[in-house]
Amino acid sequence: MSTATTTIPETKSSSSAKSQSLFSINEEILAQILVGITLVTLIAGFLTELDEAVGTTAWIFYAVAYVAGGYYGVQAGWKSLLDWRIDVDLLMILAAVGAALVEQPFEGALLLFLFSLSNVLQTYALDRTRNAIRSLIKLRPHTALVRRNGGSETVFVEEIGVDEVLIIRPGEQIALDGIIVSGESAINQASLTGESLPVTKRVGESVLAGTLNETGGIDVRVTKTAENSTISRLIKLVEQARDEKAHTEHFIEKAEQYYAAGVILMTIAAIIIPLLFLGEAFQPTFYRAMTLMVAASPCALVISTPATVLSAIGNGARRGVLFKGGIHVEQAAALKVVAFDKTGTLTMGRPAVTDIVPVHDGLTADQLLALAAAVESRSEHPLAEAIVKAAEKKNVAFSEAVDFRSSTGKGVQGEVDGVTIFVGSLAFIQGFGSDVTPIWHEAEQLQTNGKTAVAVGRLVDQDQVDLLGVIALADQLRPNAREIVEKLRRSGIEHVVMLTGDNERVGRAIAHEVGLDEYHANLMPEDKLNLLKTMEEQYGPVAMVGDGVNDAPALASASVGIAMGAAGTDVALETADVVLMSDDLAMLPYMIGLSRQTRRVLVQNLVFATAVIAALIIAVLGVNLPLPMSVVGHEGSTVLVSLNGLRLLGYRG
Repeated sequence: MSTATTTIPETKSSSSAKSQSLFSINEEILAQILVGITLVTLIAGFLTELDEAVGTTAWIFYAVAYVAGGYYGVQAGWKSLLDWRIDVDLLMILAAVGAALVEQPFEGALLLFLFSLSNVLQTYALDRTRNAIRSLIKLRPHTALVRRNGGSETVFVEEIGVDEVLIIRPGEQIALDGIIVSGESAINQASLTGESLPVTKRVGESVLAGTLNETGGIDVRVTKTAENSTISRLIKLVEQARDEKAHTEHFIEKAEQYYAAGVILMTIAAIIIPLLFLGEAFQPTFYRAMTLMVAASPCALVISTPATVLSAIGNGARRGVLFKGGIHVEQAAALKVVAFDKTGTLTMGRPAVTDIVPVHDGLTADQLLALAAAVESRSEHPLAEAIVKAAEKKNVAFSEAVDFRSSTGKGVQGEVDGVTIFVGSLAFIQGFGSDVTPIWHEAEQLQTNGKTAVAVGRLVDQDQVDLLGVIALADQLRPNAREIVEKLRRSGIEHVVMLTGDNERVGRAIAHEVGLDEYHANLMPEDKLNLLKTMEEQYGPVAMVGDGVNDAPALASASVGIAMGAAGTDVALETADVVLMSDDLAMLPYMIGLSRQTRRVLVQNLVFATAVIAALIIAVLGVNLPLPMSVVGHEGSTVLVSLNGLRLLGYRG
C-alpha cells in the first residue's frame, strides 16, 4: 500500500493534465489485464494439475501466474527494501515463492491473484480522488468578461485583480467572489450553499464564484482573486480532508510491517539456529523452515479479508450501493451519527406546488392555477416551471399569455384572455394597491412551514390589482424520509442530524417533519466541516449523506461520505466513499446492516485464521509437523475463511 499526492493542474496547463490522465488510464488497464492473466493461468494450472500432478505444463501456467500476479508486488517489495522497510507486499511475494519451493504453486498463485486484484481496487480509489479535484475545478470558469479601458475584455481568471468589474450575462457562471455594483438577478447558489431555490441579489449584495446567474445581467466588483475564491477554498478543504484520512491508512501499514518482519525473522531463525548451534543438516533444516514459513504465512489472514469484503461489495453493488473500497465497508460498521444534507437528499431537490388558496369569490383552485400557469409558462424561473408542471399534472387547461413582462426578483405579468394577470410575491402584488390582508396570516403560516408563497392578482383598472389567491411551493420531502430515520435508529445510529445551507425557517420545518434529533441551517461548506468534527468528538464516527458540491468537503472529511447517485453532482460522487446509485435512502439502513455483518464475519475469520496459524507454528516447532500436514492445515483454513466470507453474497438485510 502506498500514499500518493494529488496535484491540481493549472488552468492553462491542459496538455500536461491530459497526458497525466492518459498515463493513469494506461496503468489501470495494464493492472486489469495482469489480473485477468493471473486468474486464467491459475485456473489452467489447477486443471492441468488434476491430470499430471504438478508437471511441466502446470508449472508453466503457474509461472505465468506468478509473473503477472507479482508484477506490482515485486516492484513494491523492491522499493520497500531500498527504503529499508519490510511490509506485507514483500511478505506476499516471499510467501508465494515459499509455496513454490515446497511444491505448492497453486497456493502461491492464488495469493498473488488476490494481491493483484487488491492493487486494482486501490488504483481505482486513487483515480476517484483525483477526479474529485478536477470536478471542483470545472465549476470555475477559465475566463471572464472584464470592464477595461472604457470597453470590455475577456481574460483568464488568474489575471483578474481585486476591484476589477466583471460583466455577468444571464445563464453565465460567476467567475470570482464579488459584490454587485449594477443590476439585479436571481442567483442559483445550489452548487455552494445547497439552497433549493435561486436567491435574488441586488446592488451591494455579495455573490460567490461558481454560482449561476440565471435571469438578469449584472456587473460584479471582484473582492477576492482566483486563489482565494470560494471554489479554491473548497478544493483545499477536500485535499486536507483526504490527507487526514491518509494518516489512518499509514497506521495500518505500520502494523502490517511488524507482522511481515516477524515472519521473515522467524523463518531466518529457523534456518540459522539449527545449522549453527544444533549441528543439524541443511536439507532437513531448510525443509522445516519452509514448512514453518508456510504455516506462519498470512495467506488465510490476507485472503479472508478481501474474500469477505469483496463479497460485501458485490452484494452492495447488486442493491445499488457502491463501496469505493473495503476500508469504507469496515468504517460504516462503526457509525454512531448520520448527518444529512437537505436539498436533493432528504428532499427531492426541486420545488413543487403544495397548496392552492383562492380568495376571490367564485374562483376555484383549478382556475387560479390555470391563470398562474398561463403567465408562468413564459418564464424560466424554477417556481414558474413548478406551477406549469402542477397544472399539467392535474390536466388543467390554460391559455397562452401575451404581452409578457418580468420584474426581476419580484414577479411577472401577462395578458390572459384579455385580462392582465400578475404573479409574484405578496409585496409585488401589494405594490399595485392590492389588499393582501385576507391572505396575509395564511401566507405567513405557509412560509413558517418552509414554503414559498406566490400571489396571483388581476388588473381591474389602470393602477389597481385585485388579489385572487396564493399558490404555495416547497422542495418536496422524500416520501420515505421519516421511515428511514426511524430505521436508522433501530439499526443502532444514536444521532440523526440535518446540515443545510437553506434558511432557518425551512430547516426547522423539514427537521420537525422528518423527526430529526438536531438540525443546523444557513451553513457554508466550512460550517458543515466544523460541525462534523464536533459531532465526531461528541458521539463517535459520523456519516455524511449529500449530493452537492457544497457537500464535498464534508463528504471527504466524514468517517464515511455517502453520495446520492442519480441526482448527485460529479464532485460529490467522486469525493464520497459510498454512492447510493439508485438514489434511494432506503439503502442506508441496509448499507449499515451489511457493514456490521461484514465486521462480524471479519472478526470470525481473523480469530480463526490466527488460531490456526498459531496451532500450526506450535506443531511445526513442537512435534515436527510434516510439510503435507502444514499445507493441509493452511489450505483448509484458507478455504474455510473464504467460504465464510462468501456467505455475505446472500445477505439481504
